[in-house]
Amino acid sequence: MNKLNIILLILICILSVFVFLKLSPEKKNYIIIDNQKFYIDVAKTDEQKEKGLSIYNKLPLEKGMIFPYEDSGYHPFWMKGMKFSIDIIYIQNNKIVDIFENLPFPKNDFQTPVIVRPTANSNYVLEINAGLSKKYNFKKGDIVEIHL
Repeated sequence: MNKLNIILLILICILSVFVFLKLSPEKKNYIIIDNQKFYIDVAKTDEQKEKGLSIYNKLPLEKGMIFPYEDSGYHPFWMKGMKFSIDIIYIQNNKIVDIFENLPFPKNDFQTPVIVRPTANSNYVLEINAGLSKKYNFKKGDIVEIHL
């Protein structure tokens, strides 16, 4: 009987560890610019990159979406399907290289969406709520910490 109790206790401990690991919060992706932290969704697939933040009706203040690219390039972005204005920040090797502020969203299906084309190569593109780049005084050359 004593051995059975020990085995049950070991099984309960193993089960508890498994449940704890399963219920613990997922790793959160985030980015820091000038001590401002944004929790970010990561657009990995082509479909996710095409839709971007258009999947949201609005965005919490501290939230954003990052688009990682294996190759640096001039990655144009558009506001198709967006329901709110945003800032788009281009990042190359953990430094801001271009910023587009307060990009308007199309008010209807007939309005041509805004398209932005960066002036520098980038390997990441960050989308955040409109006006935050100005509010936090982000500028070209600022260091960006990316935690994915």
